[in-house]
Amino acid sequence: MIKEKSISTLPGIPVLLFALALLFGGGPAAFLMTRSAAIAHQGGTVILGVALLIVIVLAFFVLMSGLYKIEPKQSAVLSLFGKYEGTNRQQGLHFSNPFFTKKKISLRVRNFESDRLKVNDSGGSPIEIAAIVVWEVSDSAEAVFNVDDYQSFVRIQSESAIRAMASTHPYDPHEEGEISLRSHAAEISELMKKEIQKHLKEAGITVLDARISHLAYSPEIAQAMLQRQQAGAIIAARRLIVEGAVGMVESALDSLKAKGVVQLDEERRAAMVSNLLVVLCSDRATQPVVNTGSLY
Repeated sequence: MIKEKSISTLPGIPVLLFALALLFGGGPAAFLMTRSAAIAHQGGTVILGVALLIVIVLAFFVLMSGLYKIEPKQSAVLSLFGKYEGTNRQQGLHFSNPFFTKKKISLRVRNFESDRLKVNDSGGSPIEIAAIVVWEVSDSAEAVFNVDDYQSFVRIQSESAIRAMASTHPYDPHEEGEISLRSHAAEISELMKKEIQKHLKEAGITVLDARISHLAYSPEIAQAMLQRQQAGAIIAARRLIVEGAVGMVESALDSLKAKGVVQLDEERRAAMVSNLLVVLCSDRATQPVVNTGSLY
């Protein structure tokens, strides 16, 4: 595995100034020398002047081909005839061996949103999931030499990691404290980040963040799961209503007994409890029936 290593290069501004001075200073001088020699019919000097002019032009193009610039948050991977020589991360204009191949890599933070992936959760229920992955290149040499196309590699491996993570957790928690995709966003994001990082480590990529952007049951079971969620909510609400009603009935009976308002036997007490629970727990307005024929 190829790891990134630094390489030192010459500053580019002095080399650029030297190349321009060589072309616009030495070039005209060599041309004038050649022209003067030709007028004076000095054949040897003409040949020397032409050769000098050719050398100056070639030197200019060689120097210019060795110049390259690096912008902020960018690196240049240098190789010579297929051999990795090093990576330069210093911004500015630089000069190196003109025969070096220079591959520039962006070190800026990037992100992408995965496609909506259909996968079965740990309970076997089909779900749709998508995530936003934030990443950056941390090792330019690995990104260039260890994988063929690191950007495509990031997308494909990230989606594979998202599938693997989603299949090991339920959509909704089935037990108290169980980590699920829907109820534990922070924990799932951290697990997803670690899973994606394992898939991208060999490509010199660092995952900065990974968060779910879309989560839903698949259309074929979405309606059934919605009814189950509604039933669970109704049961929880009814349980809370019953607990509150029982407390109110108990408080009412204790208050009546303490104040001596009325003495009830067990049969009448049970009837009163039943009536109060019906009134308090009913989801519709109750219609009272007034008994005018007896004490009760």
